[in-house]
Amino acid sequence: MFVLDTRLEQDTLFIGDFALCRLLLMNDASYSWFVLVPRLEEVSEVFQLSAADQQLLWQETSAFAEIVKDTFGADKMNIATLGNVVSQLHVHVIARRRDDAAWPAPVWGRHPASPYAAEQVEAIKRKLKLVLTDNFTFAE
Repeated sequence: MFVLDTRLEQDTLFIGDFALCRLLLMNDASYSWFVLVPRLEEVSEVFQLSAADQQLLWQETSAFAEIVKDTFGADKMNIATLGNVVSQLHVHVIARRRDDAAWPAPVWGRHPASPYAAEQVEAIKRKLKLVLTDNFTFAE
């Protein structure tokens, strides 16, 4: 049974589910920063996925990154799996802008997180509802 790591749960907001991955929004309004987590039990590495799930993970990540780039006006997309702190397999999809708080450095640990206001989260969800129309279920 899939259980989201407690650190991801406390640092993110649940947006919805693709066929394989749960989509989360990192609760830091400094960046358009999303996290995809395969809804599988006890997976910490990409190579632990079946070949079909590896392909689906990359398809969901790539398609979503393109949507984020277009929807949130990124200058560059950062896609990464690290897992040094949270071992549960997860993929960061971050829209970077030349004027963001950390540019051009990585976003990790650069500045304290600036949590979203409720209306900001709703605005992001409205934008995503316009573009995530296939193979995605929004959280209620």
